[in-house]
Amino acid sequence: MPSASSTPTPGADATTRAVPAPGAAGGPRRRRRGPRARLAALPLIVFTVLCFGLPLGALLYGAVTRTDPDTGATAPTGEHLARSLQGPYLGSLIGSVQLSALTALLGSVLGVLIAQAVVTSRSRALRGAVLTASGVLANFGGVPLAFAFIATLGISGVVTRLADLTSLGWNLYSFTGLTVVYLYFLIPLMVLVIAPALDGLRPQWREAARNAGAGGWQYWRHVGLPVLAPSLLGGFVLLFGSAFAAHATAAALVGGSVPLVTLKIADALSGNVLVGQENVALALGLDMVLVAGLVMALYLPLQRRSARWLR
Repeated sequence: MPSASSTPTPGADATTRAVPAPGAAGGPRRRRRGPRARLAALPLIVFTVLCFGLPLGALLYGAVTRTDPDTGATAPTGEHLARSLQGPYLGSLIGSVQLSALTALLGSVLGVLIAQAVVTSRSRALRGAVLTASGVLANFGGVPLAFAFIATLGISGVVTRLADLTSLGWNLYSFTGLTVVYLYFLIPLMVLVIAPALDGLRPQWREAARNAGAGGWQYWRHVGLPVLAPSLLGGFVLLFGSAFAAHATAAALVGGSVPLVTLKIADALSGNVLVGQENVALALGLDMVLVAGLVMALYLPLQRRSARWLR
């Protein structure tokens, strides 16, 4: 007859088996990073320091220092940073942020709609064609893209003349026209970014919501959009950064008619407006780095949260 001390209590054995001790058989084990793992990451660290650390250090040094042309002595100063946040320089920074935010928002919405239509489609040929075209169009930019739009939607463009867009107030060489041009490569980029996240939505979630009496809108409001929110914001950040750093397309299309920070940097470096403004250009570059860093600081925590749901 077994003793009272050996009689298992209800649920005690199940609890013990469900939560094994750390380090026991079947229990969670923590992997320790040895010197080999750190050595394997050394090339990446060296590459990061050389390609990102040194340029950023030179940018910061030039933005906060001033060299006397007579003696060659270098002294710290905040004049360049202050000037980069005044007058036309500040207007160009605000214009770039406005253009990037608008195009990123429109590109995110349209890209999600296209990606959802492709993901839910049963045609593999359509899916392959759209994703392949998105991969090509997302990398099509610069002077060739500007020339293509000038030939089609410019003042003497083919589509402009056929549809008589000039009488409707259309102007390619404006803020609105530049927005349309940027959407040409931002929408395909969003399709490529959000399609894997849409594939990660499990069909069991939709079936469970349907069994609970939820409709399509309720499923997307309470399940789909909350899960996709980090990926959507991540795609928005990526589109914002792509539009914020774009230079060649805007330079070839609008020149200086639309105030953008990348165009102001190019003018300051080349001396088109004023001579000796190289340090102001470095300060503008530092402002761009700070804006991009602020946006990335919002993106990274949400990206980790999204990966936990969609893996």
